[in-house]
Amino acid sequence: MTAMYMASQQGPHTAQSIRDIIGQLRSTPMFSGKVEDDDAEELARLIEEKYGISMGLGAVVDAEDFRPWLHDARINREIGDFYWSRYRRLLNLKGLPKSVVDATDEVTDRVLDRLGNPKNMSPWSRRGMVVGHVQSGKTANYTGLICKAADAGYRLIVVIAGIHNNLRNQTQARIDEGFIGRDTGRLAHANKAQRQKIIGVGTFDQREFPVSLTNTLRDFNKATATTNTSQIGQYNVPVVLVIKKNPSTLKNLVEWLKEHSVHQGTQMVSQPMLLIDDEADNASINTAYSRDEVTRINGQIRELLSLFHRSCYVGYTATPFANIFIDPDTDDEALKQDLFPRHFIIGLDAPSNYFGAQKVFLDARDRHVRLIDDNEDILPMKHKIDHPVDVLPDTLVRAVRSFIVARAIRNVRGQQASHASMLVNASRFTDVQGRLRSRIADVVDRIRDAVAVDGAKGRVALRNPEIADLHAVWETEYADAEGADWSQVQARLHEVLIAAKVVEVNASKRSQALDYDLGGEHGVTIIAVGGFSLSRGLTLEGLTVSYFLRNSMMYDTLMQMGRWFGYRPGYEDLCRVWIPADGVGWYAHIHEAMDDLQAQLKRMELAKATPEQFGLAVRSHPESLIVTARNKMGSGREFPMKVGLAGKLVETTRIRTDGVQLARNRKAGEDLAKAIVARGLTPDHPSRGTLYKSVPVNLVRDFLRAFRADAADPLTDPRLMSDYIDARSDTELKEWDVLFASAQKADAPPDELAGIRMRAFGRSVGDVDLRQNVLAISGTSRRVGSPGDERIGLSPDQIKDATQAFREERIREGKPVPDTLPPRIFCEIAGRRPLIILRFVAPDIADNELKRKLPGVVLAWSICFPPSNVQGGTVEYVVNTIRMREMFGEEEIEEEALGDSE
Repeated sequence: MTAMYMASQQGPHTAQSIRDIIGQLRSTPMFSGKVEDDDAEELARLIEEKYGISMGLGAVVDAEDFRPWLHDARINREIGDFYWSRYRRLLNLKGLPKSVVDATDEVTDRVLDRLGNPKNMSPWSRRGMVVGHVQSGKTANYTGLICKAADAGYRLIVVIAGIHNNLRNQTQARIDEGFIGRDTGRLAHANKAQRQKIIGVGTFDQREFPVSLTNTLRDFNKATATTNTSQIGQYNVPVVLVIKKNPSTLKNLVEWLKEHSVHQGTQMVSQPMLLIDDEADNASINTAYSRDEVTRINGQIRELLSLFHRSCYVGYTATPFANIFIDPDTDDEALKQDLFPRHFIIGLDAPSNYFGAQKVFLDARDRHVRLIDDNEDILPMKHKIDHPVDVLPDTLVRAVRSFIVARAIRNVRGQQASHASMLVNASRFTDVQGRLRSRIADVVDRIRDAVAVDGAKGRVALRNPEIADLHAVWETEYADAEGADWSQVQARLHEVLIAAKVVEVNASKRSQALDYDLGGEHGVTIIAVGGFSLSRGLTLEGLTVSYFLRNSMMYDTLMQMGRWFGYRPGYEDLCRVWIPADGVGWYAHIHEAMDDLQAQLKRMELAKATPEQFGLAVRSHPESLIVTARNKMGSGREFPMKVGLAGKLVETTRIRTDGVQLARNRKAGEDLAKAIVARGLTPDHPSRGTLYKSVPVNLVRDFLRAFRADAADPLTDPRLMSDYIDARSDTELKEWDVLFASAQKADAPPDELAGIRMRAFGRSVGDVDLRQNVLAISGTSRRVGSPGDERIGLSPDQIKDATQAFREERIREGKPVPDTLPPRIFCEIAGRRPLIILRFVAPDIADNELKRKLPGVVLAWSICFPPSNVQGGTVEYVVNTIRMREMFGEEEIEEEALGDSE
């Protein structure tokens, strides 16, 4: 308790500072020799969960006409805090760290201040967006915003929560708990005793209860809403609806509001209305798809907003690319303003205990990530709807065993009342998901029977092959984990398996609801098998093990599929993610792009940029091409993309395996090397190869014009490169550093370009891509180059200053400093020369038949572009539907357009 008190007075703390406090106390006479190391470490973890967690306030990009009103309204006592004070008490009761609750309070104030002032009776309309992280607490944030909006005077609040019933129901339950204070599912029943079930915030103060026109059992219904009209009365309490993002639901709501306004004058539509669009990048965007449902939803949301004289739209998303690509000038006289966040964009920082891509795929990859490498003959990445599932990949069986063992360890740790889930997302087809569920259930049944018969026999139980397999998983995965003594784990297996259920979560009739209210003394233990339903917004409580055999080139799709992100208090060390090697590389790469987006948001906040300017900056990001395709695919026409390469790292991660072109690429490299040597430039010899400084731009430009990678990769297109370089060839790109990279391993294949010795770098390549005659770098890094390449040519002071600035920024934001620093911080150094790195890549592939088709080594390049002061900083790149289909493939496009085959 003494250590807890000291930490609470001094916080927030780092992991080390907490252990320092405990060490100081252990050395005092009062505690000397009385606290064992294991007990001290357990105490440190408890304190770290409570007081060692920090959360930054993020960044805000405002429109030029922003005028704050909230401060004055509070000073003048024009608004109360009834709903927010209840919710804050609930957050504290749930054990959220004080710093996180305080930050949530501050951030929701920031959002509310940018909504319209409900006391202002003049017509107004506001559009904004809040950018969070996947599974980082966006629902908790907008629940807080709803509470504060209700306190401020908003009287109609609509939450559009995803396109599936299970997500809508889950969101309704959270609004019930955090805002309404009563179980709306019970309210829907006739039994009076059931109707009065008080939950969540209602247990603190029951003076007011908002009216909900939806409940946890049923979406919006006109007839039901009309019967509740008497409850609305004079709008003394807020009215809330949690609806599905569905054309029929939106149509019914718009019609009901119009009818109700006719019957009640204009009273309802004159009330201030807040519309919160959860997963705002999904189905809300006015895309050019030919499928009417998608465009209709966008039109219906706009029509809903236009009904009200005073309305606010706030889109919440972790993947904002699609929203940023909305044209701010696409307003329509009939449909009014589109949903571009023209008034504000707010970035949410995740708390320091967030279990996200940085931890999973970069900081602690070896602990958390396991590779799937045995699926191709059993369950290939691309398969048809009738694909049989007679057996499971060994990696999936191992993942199931790991989940069972991890759940047992959590029970040993005293977490048996908490929920535990496993995710299996391995097919887009519900029929295949059903077959997977059956096979996984068979595995669980076999283990359950084995434990029932032999589980209580001590060491003798290991003679049973099923229990021996569990022990083998424990030995390799969890033997060193806290509370993981095998005898204790084995003793808990029976209770784990008795409770374990394997369910489908999809749009089929076999689907079962994820009901986490069945807990009690023992929490729910569930293995959820699904597809798209598990990929958008749905929270799997206590997610511990994930098996993910899906892939996509679309950033937002991949990030949303990552349900394993979130918070894992007390069991983070047990979490495992099974994923193909390519997927690991994609997630690490996407994390860097998303991190860059948040950093850009903060830079534009400092520059006092507007949302429109931020939108232009994001659209110019090279990686944004991947998400743009999703929004424009159905247009069947050409459209321009402005691409900015300033401060970016570009690599030839995809190269056609055409022998003639590979030979031309090599000759282009030889010509560049000969031209440099002929100029008499003196080389440096860093550890990474041979470096030439101040090479004239025309030599590099000639090389890039001759080199051809894969036409499906727009970033390496010679036209794009030429346009960008030509605009800067007399200024910032006039002289280049050129590195002929050489691997350090003595057994690396030796080679040379015009006498410059270069040992080849081994790189994994994807089998599927090779069958399509494309050499695509895969593996866990998905990089042609090596970490730290970007520092070549920089002075020690430049490297030190850039590293220090990045570290200070991370510490200031309460975020851990990664071991591998992002390339952008070195590319962005003002005044540095552009750097091009040539290297030989030796493709590493297990398939001997495919391997014979490849040359021993292939020439590849990486370019680190410095910042640009040239006006605009972008080049225009025209992409059409055919080109996009080349880039992403028919099946990829189909899945993105349809959402899923569920």
